[in-house]
Amino acid sequence: MTRPALLSLDDALPQLLAQAVALPRVETVSTFEADGRVLVQDVVAALQVPPQDNSSMDGYAVRASDCAQADAVLRVTQRIPAGTHGTQLNAGEAARIFTGAPIPPGADAVVMQEDCEALEGDQVKVSKAVLAGQWIRRSGEDVTRGATVLSKGTRLTPAELGLAASIGLAQLQVSARPRVALFSTGDELVMPGDVAPEAMPAGAIYNSNRFFLRAMLQRLGCEVTDLGIVPDKREATIAALRDAAQHHDLILTSGGVSVGEEDHIKPAVESLGELNLWQLAIKPGKPFAYGKVNRDADSDDCHFMGLPGNPVSSFVTFLLLVRPFVLALQGVTKTDIARTEMTAHFDWPRADKRREFLRVKRNAQGGLDLFPNQSSGVLTSAVWGDGVVDNPAGQTIAKGDTVRFISFAE
Repeated sequence: MTRPALLSLDDALPQLLAQAVALPRVETVSTFEADGRVLVQDVVAALQVPPQDNSSMDGYAVRASDCAQADAVLRVTQRIPAGTHGTQLNAGEAARIFTGAPIPPGADAVVMQEDCEALEGDQVKVSKAVLAGQWIRRSGEDVTRGATVLSKGTRLTPAELGLAASIGLAQLQVSARPRVALFSTGDELVMPGDVAPEAMPAGAIYNSNRFFLRAMLQRLGCEVTDLGIVPDKREATIAALRDAAQHHDLILTSGGVSVGEEDHIKPAVESLGELNLWQLAIKPGKPFAYGKVNRDADSDDCHFMGLPGNPVSSFVTFLLLVRPFVLALQGVTKTDIARTEMTAHFDWPRADKRREFLRVKRNAQGGLDLFPNQSSGVLTSAVWGDGVVDNPAGQTIAKGDTVRFISFAE
């Protein structure tokens, strides 16, 4: 029997994101605690920022008409630190002013103190001609009243938290954290600390996937329930999926999604729900699966995503597929990954029929170096590298070619 053609990443990702309906649960959190959370409503400014014209320098507030020529001498009549307000500035007068302090009525320019000389008798000499408006921050030049400063679906960073605080918001409405159940399958897996390296049985390996998958989920704002290692048995896999589906939004597994006799994830998911995507035309990461596990009749089904067992395959499919899906569950509107054109400083003469993601590192010359071993089991490639080259199917690479680079930071 002829197997169906593998689904391309460009076809699979839109299908996947179409299933990622934003979770309805909403939380109100302190702006201090909102880093990485996702806004569920627009943030609209109720005031101007800055609230009034203010000085961007330490110096003197003046009337520009009094300083049309260099070396004008003015009488200093007031001192305005930040947090206070000055009084009317008349012709021939200057006000000592400090950064952030409001511009007093009558003044239309600020002279930085480096261009001034304090004289005896509360006078100041302005050494340069002054232009109206210089060194003044205008009211509303950062934020105008009524403007939408942050949009629904924004994933908050420290800069956005500062902006929210600048318009007086102590709390923000955000999407609830996705609840993710994580487990691995494989009788060969053991946990670090359970068995010493020198006592490892033949055929056993440490479960590395569990560590980086959990960390990446947490960095994306998920509440992770670590269900450990499930034995390579159909009944055990079904029981783990059924139980996890009841109280989670997503089940994420690694291992057991290939077609071997000991790979039970596919038939287990199909027995409890449906499998919508299975096997993609990418390398590494071909044995990727997406489906749903049925819950109680009055509840939506639980999402399921199955990643390959090989660590680099699991790592890459998480970045390409799980990451945008989890962000979309939180209502993030921009989930695509930026690709930057860079120069390959390596040769890749072996074109593959699948789209490849090659582990690379930026070098001091501004190009990309290739990790010598691109096996899907070599996790050191992901530590050594700082990104991947997104190489189209059937494409060779020669040194000097322009390639598409995806940063791990992205």
